Amino acid sequence: MGLSVQTRAENVATFRFIHVFLMETLARWVPNTREMEVKVLFGRHIWDLAQQADALGKRTYELRAPLQFSLLPVERYAKFLEEFATMVSTPQKISGFYSVILPGLALRYQRYLASTDRLLDEPTVRVMERILHEFTRMQDESQALLDELPQLCLTDKDWTAGLAESEAADSDIVEHRSVAAVA
Repeated sequence: MGLSVQTRAENVATFRFIHVFLMETLARWVPNTREMEVKVLFGRHIWDLAQQADALGKRTYELRAPLQFSLLPVERYAKFLEEFATMVSTPQKISGFYSVILPGLALRYQRYLASTDRLLDEPTVRVMERILHEFTRMQDESQALLDELPQLCLTDKDWTAGLAESEAADSDIVEHRSVAAVA
C-alpha cells in the first residue's frame, strides 16, 4: 500500500520548502563570497534549485494542495537549516552544501521513493528522480571546482561529520498535519 495523497502532498511541500530555503541561502551567500568561480557555481545552482522548487510546487497542486505550497519541516530540522545558512567561510559553505545537505536530501528522496507506490505516484517519482540526477551533477561540478582550486577544500573533517550528524538527526522531517487541518 502506498502513501495517502495528503502524506504525499506534505512530503512534496516540505521538500519544496527546503529547495526554496537552499536557493535563498545560496543567493545570500553570493555577494559575501570572494571567489568568482564559487559565485558562478552558486549562481548556476540557485537556478537549478529554483527549477526544482517549481516542479515540486506544481506537483503539490496535483496532490490537492495549493499551487507552489510549501510546508515548514519539523522544528529541529528547520533550526538546523537556519544554522547552516549562517556559514561564513567559503570552504564550509561548499563542504556543507555539497557534501552534507545535498547527500542528506538525496537520501530523504530515496526513502520517499522506496515508500511510495511508484505507479500511483509516478509524477512525483519522475520529479524526484530528475532532481536526484541533478544533485549528482551539482556535486560533480562542485568537486571539479575543488579539484581546480584545492585551497577551497575543507580540511576539518570533524566539522563535516558533525554537520552530517545534525542533518540526519531526524529521520522524518515532515510536519504531518491532521486531516481537518488540510480541509
